[in-house]
Amino acid sequence: MTQKSSAKMWTDESGVSIPYSRTTKTERLFERSTARILKDAKAANDRLAKLKELTAKLTTEAYIAFMTDKDVKARKGNFTMYNFDRSIKVEVNVNEPIVFDDLGVTAAKAKFDEFLAAHITATNTYVKEMVSSAFETTRSNKLDTKKIMDLIRYKSKINIPAFVEAVTLLEQSIRHPYTKTYFKVSERQPDGSYKHVELNFVSL
Repeated sequence: MTQKSSAKMWTDESGVSIPYSRTTKTERLFERSTARILKDAKAANDRLAKLKELTAKLTTEAYIAFMTDKDVKARKGNFTMYNFDRSIKVEVNVNEPIVFDDLGVTAAKAKFDEFLAAHITATNTYVKEMVSSAFETTRSNKLDTKKIMDLIRYKSKINIPAFVEAVTLLEQSIRHPYTKTYFKVSERQPDGSYKHVELNFVSL
């Protein structure tokens, strides 16, 4: 709560009322400065949110128009557009993060363990190392998506029913719960390179 100089009493973080006359010049300066910064920050955030909404609307319209002009069915994906002299570049990157269903992963891990116990020999220990590595979690206690997808790619190479079944269970555990769209606006410089206009859309 921002407190006014016209108030006779100010309230501190503990809820204690302090006479305004007992506050210091520095405390009053901090009160005014933080209030101004917060007000302008929230206004800038609102403008940025509206800009992101406008960017999404205009790029979507442009993408649909382009695909319609080419007589191609629109699909969800990355897109880059330029103005006529290519001095402005707008990039749209669509990201669908992969997450894994815990129960599906547990079932897949159990099936992999069965496969390893029955089929690993001295000549193919690399498979055991590959499986073990894939199920190691990161510091945030999540599976490494790249390692899991690399393991899945071996489905057609290791033609053993137990392995195929394990990989199938792993594939079925994959989820795409949300889509994140990133926008990047750039302007061409005299040397021909593009300079990115810094817009922190990610957190909005």
